[in-house]
Amino acid sequence: MRTWLFSEQQYHPAWDRVDGPLRIKQPSKVIDPNVAAALMDRYFQEWAVCDEVGIDIVVNEHHATLTCMSTSPLLSLAALARTTKNVRLLSLGTPITNRMDPLRIAEEIAMVDVMSRGRLEVGLVKGSDWELYNSNSNPVRMMDRFWEAHDFIVRALTSHEGPFAYDGEFYRYRNVNVFPHVLQQPHPPIWIPGSSAPSAKRIAELGYVAATFMSGFGAKAFFDAYRASYREAHSRPAPRDRLAYIALCVTADTEAEARARAERLRAWQYALYRLVPGTLNPPGYMSVADNVRYLRSGAATASGPVAIPTVDEMAQRGILFWGTPDMVVDQISRFHDTVGGFDHLLMQMGGQLTFEDTVDSLRLYAREVAPRLKKLTAEPATMEVPADVARRNAFR
Repeated sequence: MRTWLFSEQQYHPAWDRVDGPLRIKQPSKVIDPNVAAALMDRYFQEWAVCDEVGIDIVVNEHHATLTCMSTSPLLSLAALARTTKNVRLLSLGTPITNRMDPLRIAEEIAMVDVMSRGRLEVGLVKGSDWELYNSNSNPVRMMDRFWEAHDFIVRALTSHEGPFAYDGEFYRYRNVNVFPHVLQQPHPPIWIPGSSAPSAKRIAELGYVAATFMSGFGAKAFFDAYRASYREAHSRPAPRDRLAYIALCVTADTEAEARARAERLRAWQYALYRLVPGTLNPPGYMSVADNVRYLRSGAATASGPVAIPTVDEMAQRGILFWGTPDMVVDQISRFHDTVGGFDHLLMQMGGQLTFEDTVDSLRLYAREVAPRLKKLTAEPATMEVPADVARRNAFR
């Protein structure tokens, strides 16, 4: 099992100092640029530890929020390409429906892949619903725009025989010619997150890595749909390295200290739910089927403060893995077996964890947890894009 550190580069010092939502509406004056610079330096120090102990690195992108200062994952990864030497670097991801220039995205991907000497992995995401208000993009037909941007980016990355013109429904370019071209051929590994069976089907058909975010044991249905669709599309079982799970995770030498760290990490859950009313699920953002599922869940009609599960409840649900190394190994092993196996665990850290909390947990995990998880994924893994998928992508 590969383990990745997923840090959203949060500006947590303001969480307890401001009232109301943490996104979109807070004035930028609540951030002290000097404190932000110190936090950024801290996050790069944590990533240096990852490079030292062999934990891969994930960064993402959000806008106008105190929960994530990273406004461009590929910008962060360009810096990490020069400050790390060993680990894989994943952008999860670039919201290609909110960033309206897919050619620029393709150029940035190629540049970082070359700078990192082929350590880049690329996550293409739809983007958060509340961020549509920042990007000024239209949620109507959002997924149509997503897949056209995806097809264009893949074609731009895999075309090396001279310029081509592109005349699509949403995007038009007179001269597409990415310099330098990617080091990894035909392109860096691509990840797409999802949560529903229909989304798993499309990702599986393309042979990409499918990641699901803190869905607990519900991840099994998503993974099962991916496995079934992959077998149907490629006439072979899906390798486990095409499946990824994102969860909160922290460990310590004693259960008492681990519980204290888990509580500090759990603060991130409260921050997530401090939203601007009316910004969620604008018309067109979700498909009809996903909207039906959302309405049936009751989440759309919930009112009042959101009840955050305790750290024990979150561990029972497979949302937060916490405890001593023995406890964390047991929790991850049980979850892994129940959902049918996966090769990538993305550890979401942050919240109100201190630098010392984070670094100690990373070192302890690398020393006492990661080696014991290798038995879960004894099957040989390959991140290579299947030849049939590569050919199909090259001529989309």
